[in-house]
Amino acid sequence: MFDFKYYTPTKVIFGKNTETKVADLIREFGGTKVLIHYGGGSVVRSGLLKRVTDTLDQAGIAYVTLGGAVPNPHLGLVYEGIELCKKEGVDFLLGVGGGSAIDSAKAIGYGVANEGDVWDYYDYKRKVTGCLPIGVILTIAATGSEMSDSSVITKEEGLVKRGYSSDYGRPKFAILNPELTMTLPDYQTACGCTDIMMHTMERYFTQGGNMEITDALAEGLLRTVKKNAVILRDDPKNYDARAEVMWAGSLAHNGLTGCGNDGGDWMTHKLEHELGGLYDVAHGAGLAAIWGTWARYVYKNCLPRFKKFALNVMEVPDQGTDEEIALAGIEAMEDFYRSINMPTNLRELGVNPTEEELVLMAKKCAIGVGGEMGSAKVLDEQAMLDIYRASM
Repeated sequence: MFDFKYYTPTKVIFGKNTETKVADLIREFGGTKVLIHYGGGSVVRSGLLKRVTDTLDQAGIAYVTLGGAVPNPHLGLVYEGIELCKKEGVDFLLGVGGGSAIDSAKAIGYGVANEGDVWDYYDYKRKVTGCLPIGVILTIAATGSEMSDSSVITKEEGLVKRGYSSDYGRPKFAILNPELTMTLPDYQTACGCTDIMMHTMERYFTQGGNMEITDALAEGLLRTVKKNAVILRDDPKNYDARAEVMWAGSLAHNGLTGCGNDGGDWMTHKLEHELGGLYDVAHGAGLAAIWGTWARYVYKNCLPRFKKFALNVMEVPDQGTDEEIALAGIEAMEDFYRSINMPTNLRELGVNPTEEELVLMAKKCAIGVGGEMGSAKVLDEQAMLDIYRASM
């Protein structure tokens, strides 16, 4: 077990109709003029945006709006949001939507509160010293950005996708109403479940410092999401399943499932970031497409963890050698992905990179992680290329 810091300052308001409390929460955290940042038309079509603005109107809280956040949110919109906030004297950000709107809001908050180019933080050239306060109304259970310290932005020039983490970017509050996720397409729901599980799996497959209680929490979360993902496949309006998945999404990425370990592996995410940057694929689907190949590449170096995962999460029989059990667990995980219509390779994902594109992704990935990275197994640029090639 390693020493750790666990910091989760976000106030969570969970349940039906909780979005009606947004004005009180903004006031509680000092907001007087708000930028409402959201994504596409679903927030408008569902009536959620109007309910939010009506609530703020009734409370006498001034606001401006900025839509347009897309999956793999763009740096260009972040720049637009920064300028809008400065022009309008905004002192509070409200992200309404999923991880894209929240991540984009965090980047806007960094850009308003710090001098210089906000991309410098995502390019690892500088560290932030503050962030405009942020609140969240979540509509997609997936990224966990509503309670996490991280955000991911794509720079259109060069299609570079990078993440940045800072406690300054943790939202002040998160409104979680599972009913708001019921209008999601089945594919987005499955992508969200995959992303939630991966946030915990990245922390689970480590070489040291693991705690029994943390493992139990992680394994329970993974089993819960796996079970409820199948329920939602067959019954998308199931409130209880929506609630389980939504809360799991927050817990999976607020640091809880990594307490006491070495910080996690994160290479599946880093490999997927290059897929998302180049091909604009759904993040959860990209993770599913790459994970099995990554797992087979590294499992021998992290065999006890893969065996434990197979037995305690995938519930494979305790029969055969450790290696046979570990491989059965990887195969069972891929079977689960297929059961919720997630891809297990790049062709199923719908992309067919050329050799030149595979080399480019490996090069960009290596640059993004500073040369090499990994806990289950340290990967360099050649290893990244090998995994991309094998995932075809």
